[in-house]
Amino acid sequence: MTMNEVSERYKIPVKILKEYESWGLCGEIKKEMGSWHYDDSDIERLSTIMTLHDIGFASEEIEKYMRLLAAGTSAETERIKILEEKRNGTLDEIHLKQQQLDRLDYLRFDIKRSKKDI
Repeated sequence: MTMNEVSERYKIPVKILKEYESWGLCGEIKKEMGSWHYDDSDIERLSTIMTLHDIGFASEEIEKYMRLLAAGTSAETERIKILEEKRNGTLDEIHLKQQQLDRLDYLRFDIKRSKKDI
């Protein structure tokens, strides 16, 4: 598939595809008649990139993760460490949001209680 076909079919912005190519991690992508052609393994890697993007990884973090992925099993420990750090950061954000929600609920409760006292 060409870059435009991949972009349309999988809803991956061309910008992301070009960035991916610039990392030199394109695997089996072949250039034919001036345009890139993606095979199934390329699509699988692009899916991983989009997943990382969707869960909050910055481009630099995605590139690092993908380089480790390309390194194979020798880099699995480092990949797990990266994912655990991101998971812990996400949990911290969830806990902060829960505290904010608790405070909002208290303020709502306080207003409703004061209405009853009037």
